[in-house]
This record gives sequence, structure tokens and C-alpha cells, in this order.
Amino acid sequence: MSQILKPVLPGATLGVLGGGQLGRMWAHEAQRMGYETVVLDPDAHSPAGWVSHHHIQKDYLDPVALQQLAEQCAAITTEFENVPADALARLSPKASPAANAVAVAQDRSREKAHFVACGVPVAPHAVIETPEQLAQVRDDLLPGILKTARMGYDGKGQVRVRHRAELADAWEALQRTPCVLEKMLPLAAECSVIVARGRDGAMVHLPVQRNLHRDGILAVTEVSAGNISPVLASQAVQAAQAVAEGLDYVGVLCVEFFILNDEHTGELVVNEIAPRPHNSGHYSQDACDVSQFELQVRCMADLPLTQPRQHSAAIMLNLLGDLWFTQGVQAVEPAWSQVLALPGAHLHLYGKAQARAGRKMGHLNITAATPEQARNTALQAAHILGIAPF
Repeated sequence: MSQILKPVLPGATLGVLGGGQLGRMWAHEAQRMGYETVVLDPDAHSPAGWVSHHHIQKDYLDPVALQQLAEQCAAITTEFENVPADALARLSPKASPAANAVAVAQDRSREKAHFVACGVPVAPHAVIETPEQLAQVRDDLLPGILKTARMGYDGKGQVRVRHRAELADAWEALQRTPCVLEKMLPLAAECSVIVARGRDGAMVHLPVQRNLHRDGILAVTEVSAGNISPVLASQAVQAAQAVAEGLDYVGVLCVEFFILNDEHTGELVVNEIAPRPHNSGHYSQDACDVSQFELQVRCMADLPLTQPRQHSAAIMLNLLGDLWFTQGVQAVEPAWSQVLALPGAHLHLYGKAQARAGRKMGHLNITAATPEQARNTALQAAHILGIAPF
């Protein structure tokens, strides 16, 4: 029997652990819906802190700060996966997702074990925490990618290894920290699914997103009918729902997949999960009737979840700090006027004062009536901004 929920209605105060751009967009959405917002983040200049009603500028494990957050807020969520799980545990039962679910996402070895337990396909892999485990690695896992079990994101903490000598050297270079070795697979494409799950077990999802990564960082997301074969899309949604169900997850969860061998008739393997809104879901702000950030608010406030509908074909371009330096060593603001002259261009900047190479400064959503129109416009925008074509 479904759990009967008591919604936290607009007018109440909601809180978030983390003051980055995801927290900023969450705060904007919560405020649009009529909530007051509180951000806990130690950075005085955090993007979310600038726009929230209240900013508690303390460490995430500061007991006084956590008590203050709990007293001010009717419900609390998180905007980045490396928030200390202990902080979420201390804020229970007001916090979602729960600490144990976030802890699984923070550790690749636990994450892989969870995928296996859920019966979803996962890349062949081995956990390496000791010299003995290193010596026992099967030959058929090489060549592979050695990834730190914790604190890895956007390509950080990852080393490609071709043979055992390189594997041993890479583990030494990573200071023998616990790692997961994943077999290198014949990658044809990448995709992701964002699901939202309520406390009562109700679940909805955004359309399957086709992704392009460059240097380990998401560069382009394309979402339109037929961008992924219907069979693979259905499999991805089912797998994502199984992962969320297995975690008894409450909130917005992104599940990333590799498509192997052939992008139309190939097979899926789960790559990793992010227990929060995700870059690949940013298009939903302008192309769907319910965005991933509204879903996040609805989950934490125990509001009804309605299945999002995509009303426009969409492409999202990630805007990294590199774009400010296409003309030399001095930062120059990109040509926003030219970009915004394009039909269906929606600019989202994160309020970060200083551009740096690799730093996520914003994103550009392109919406159109057809996938072809969206792609043509997105390529024009990419040319203006100095983004490589795709």
C-alpha cells in the first residue's frame, strides 16, 4: 500500500547542502514555487548563496550549522554527490536523498555492487584495495580504466592502463588509494536517464538523454524523439528505475550508461549514478513542462510527481571557462549578443565571478520544433562561442 504523504506546501522553508550552480538553479525553482530557501555552504561567494534567502556559511559537518539548518527548514536536500553522508544522516528524517543512498554513489565499489544486486548490466570490473587484489586482476580486464573509488568526477581520478605494468604504476601514482578497474569497452555512444522518486515510491522520468563527453566532462546533450533507439531507451529507463528502487531512493537521480558496439542495436551497461540533478538534464528547464529542479523540489516536499512532457527538441551546450580565453590569456566575455540572436537560444550563467579553464560557467539550451533545427542552431552557437563541432 502506498504511503500517505503530508506535503510541505509553498510558504515553508526548504534547505540545500551545497552552494554550487545546481543549488542555485534549485533555489530559483523553489522560490518560483513560493518557498523560502536556505543554503549551507562554507564559501562566501557560492552561486546558490548569492540568490538564496539565507546562507549559512559554515562547514557541512559543523554541528551548530546543521542544527540551525534543521530548525529553519521543513525539508532538506543536497546538490552535489560528495556532501558528507554523515551530514545527511544528522539531518534525517528531513533530508532526502538519505545518507545511505548517497554513500553508495560516493564509492565506486559499492556502486558497482549495487548495480549487480539490482540485476542491471555493468562493465566487467575488479576492486583494487590491496597488493593481493592487484595481483589477482584477470588478464581479460586489460586494457582498462583505473578509477579511484571515491571523490572522482568529471574525469578526475581516472587513468587508462594497457597492461599490468601500467596498472601497477597507475595504482602507485594514485597513492594506492582504493580503486576500481573497469575493462575498456567498444563504446558507440553515451546516454543518461534522470528519474525522480517520491517517498511513497512513485516514480517519473525525463526522456533519455544522448551525451557527448570531452576530456571526461559533459560537453553536449541532445534530446529528441529517435535520438536513442526505442528499445535501448526503454531498457535504460527500466534499469534506472531498478537502481532507484534498490536504493529506496527519494529525490532526483541521474543514471549514466554506455552504449556498446552499435548505437542503434548495441547493448547498455550502467556507468555511474549521480544522486542529484545532472548537467545532462539542464535542457529540461526550457524543453519540458516540468524541469529536473522542479522534480527535486516536488520530491523533497512530498508533492505529487507528474510525468514530464518534452515539448521541444533540445540540445544543451556546456559552457566551460575555456570559452573566455579563445582570444588569448586575458579573459574576454563570449559574444552573448550573437548567441542570443539565434532562435530558441536560452542562456543560463551561474554567477561565477572568475572564469577558469575547465570550470563550469553556465550552459546554453537550444530548443526548436525539430531535431534538425535544434542541431543547426546549436552548431551555429558552437561556432560563435568557439566550441568544437559535434
